[in-house]
Amino acid sequence: VEAAHSQTASLAIAGTALAALTAGGRKALGNVKPTRVNLTAFENELGVQAPVGFWDPVGFTSDGDVATFKRRRSVELKHGRISMMATMGYITPEITGKLPGFLSPSAGLKFADIPNGLAAISKVPVAGWAQIAAYFGFVEFSGGFDDYKSGTPGDYGFKVLTSSDPEEKTKKLSAELANGRLAMMAIIGMFFQDGLTGSAWGDWAN
Repeated sequence: VEAAHSQTASLAIAGTALAALTAGGRKALGNVKPTRVNLTAFENELGVQAPVGFWDPVGFTSDGDVATFKRRRSVELKHGRISMMATMGYITPEITGKLPGFLSPSAGLKFADIPNGLAAISKVPVAGWAQIAAYFGFVEFSGGFDDYKSGTPGDYGFKVLTSSDPEEKTKKLSAELANGRLAMMAIIGMFFQDGLTGSAWGDWAN
């Protein structure tokens, strides 16, 4: 898919994923029988890391509902993964430049003609966005929304961060959560400074 190689593909996926995942997650949750545990059970979950430890200032886990916790962990992982891709989508064209060739041969539009950052949204043809949305839909719905009900949240059968050593595997999965959280903050910061300054990197000098 030609347009999926553009710098804005990750941004499109990120925006669409938030809406679709929320709807799908809520629908799926309706079929889960509530299971409640003592709150201390969550303190040993992945993502509880120094120096903050178990941090839930809003009280999302205060009801002790295991199914709800697993659904939120699944959402957190998915958003973190999307944000990591989106962040790289912002950074990579700035460092390596654009892909050669045409984004849309019929329109005579080259990849080099597409600006970085939010300005790219209005430059990509509608057909390009349709291709991006179709690819997103395929990836999203082929994976399903039942990972947190049928097994481990975020596990779609595609093994990358794994190891035969349980301690090493836990370390890698914890790093994924930490990096995903950082990427969610990073991409929001990029959006903010891009929207405020008109530059993907926030040219405050101007």
